[in-house]
Amino acid sequence: MARAISTRRKVFFSVLAWATGFIMFFPILWTILTSFKTEGDAITLPPKFLFFNWTLENYGVVQERSDYLLFAFNSIVLALGSTLFALILAVPAAWAMAFAPGKRTKDLLMWMLSTKMMPPVGALIPIYLIFLNLHLLDSRGGIITVLMLLNLPIVIWMLYTYFKEIPGEILEASRMDGASIGKELLYVLAPMAIPGIASTLLLNIILAWNEAFWTLNLTTKDAAPLTQFIASYSSPEGLFWAKLSAASTMAIAPILVLGWFAQKQLVRGLTFGAVK
Repeated sequence: MARAISTRRKVFFSVLAWATGFIMFFPILWTILTSFKTEGDAITLPPKFLFFNWTLENYGVVQERSDYLLFAFNSIVLALGSTLFALILAVPAAWAMAFAPGKRTKDLLMWMLSTKMMPPVGALIPIYLIFLNLHLLDSRGGIITVLMLLNLPIVIWMLYTYFKEIPGEILEASRMDGASIGKELLYVLAPMAIPGIASTLLLNIILAWNEAFWTLNLTTKDAAPLTQFIASYSSPEGLFWAKLSAASTMAIAPILVLGWFAQKQLVRGLTFGAVK
């Protein structure tokens, strides 16, 4: 018999959850508020939270100084392109590991995931030299390849977890009906794993959008995404906090909106198969 939860405990955990959420969101809220301040109000001590002279001047200056739409377009292309190619490679790999596993499948998965633990700077010089020799520096194709390979282990691991929750008997039945491997993947497996595939896709887009190390080191102008757009406001003469906050707000706004509208799909996909 399930134990009843008292009203006091519900209130306590609700308040705790809201307080934790507010603490996590506060840096983003402060960045957004600072973007509407003058440079003087941005560095005032003690800081002003709401009672200051609101202005849109910073957004106008940012747009005049940099081509925001070009940076945003590059971010969209890089995030969507790397996600698409990662799914193309990850779906067959995860299918093979889930439904035709070898003796060392778990070891292979752990090895793939362990590559995420290596500091990116450890691979910077060889990758930079490869890009230099192949003339891939500041190219969208090169950055898409790097971002795809960077997140591929996570994509395969997540899809493998979702595919393992699908009964293998269903796929065997489709094979008995004459379905090829391609049709099995496209018409049987994919529709049943849509929540998992969707959450994996959304998570990979967020990771690619927020990637800064490789985009800052391998791009300059033509393929530079919004991370480069933000970095351009760190100048030798000092930081302009209000303008930097405006640039940061413009960079995170699209992914915040996407995360807000896709939060139910993310939660559904990330908990897919957790309850039996």
